[in-house]
Amino acid sequence: MRKLISLMILFSFCICMAQKQMTPEQIMQAVDDAPDGETRHSEMTMTLVNKMGRKRERSIISYAKDYGKDTKKFMFFLKPADVKGSGFLSYEYDKSDKEDDRWLYLPAMRKVRRISGSSKNDYFMGSDFTYDDMGDRDVDDYRYSMTGEEKCGEADCWIIESIPKKRKDENYSKIISWVRKDAFKVVKSEYYDWDKRLLKIFSVKKIEKHQGFWTNFEMEMVNKQNNHTTILKLTDVNYNSDISDSLFNVSTLERGHIK
Repeated sequence: MRKLISLMILFSFCICMAQKQMTPEQIMQAVDDAPDGETRHSEMTMTLVNKMGRKRERSIISYAKDYGKDTKKFMFFLKPADVKGSGFLSYEYDKSDKEDDRWLYLPAMRKVRRISGSSKNDYFMGSDFTYDDMGDRDVDDYRYSMTGEEKCGEADCWIIESIPKKRKDENYSKIISWVRKDAFKVVKSEYYDWDKRLLKIFSVKKIEKHQGFWTNFEMEMVNKQNNHTTILKLTDVNYNSDISDSLFNVSTLERGHIK
């Protein structure tokens, strides 16, 4: 028993030492590489809150599947009536020189709209998340620096500043992220515009380990410049379930419903 306890202490010590020696680049790469299963499926509630405190609630079903280092995602709106049948499809590529593919279907338009690179900073379905926020950013596109460490609730966090190497079509001049050391998950981010003003604050309100994977069950994005808020709550989350490849097609968007 003493040997077992000693080994556990040594293992914990080694993990702590490895974390202390990690560079900001390595930490953000670990965040990007954090395991989340080969497939993800969940139901989601999106609540939009305007500056007067009025709320609009939307129900969404979401699917994601990895293809090697690339990922395909599909989101479908179930209600209310004004957004029912709307869908979003994205192909996220690991190669930094290959631009992600994104499509949006709105029943009122009766056609699929391709989201071009110049539109990636548009806000998604009236929320405070841009199309670019909905995907994974390429780690190599940013320069990183460690600005501190502090507690996030009961968890220890690194504070890392990310600055884009090239302005290109970037929406933010910098992003400051709080990364949980035990989970390699971003639990808070501050986004700054190109006038160096605070634009938005992202925060994770509920995070738990589910089916062996750290999962954000409740998230909030607050736009500090127009006092608008988006709240996302996930339920019925499942990892590594069977998801058909046929779901991730533009033709599925055009149907306006899932078979």
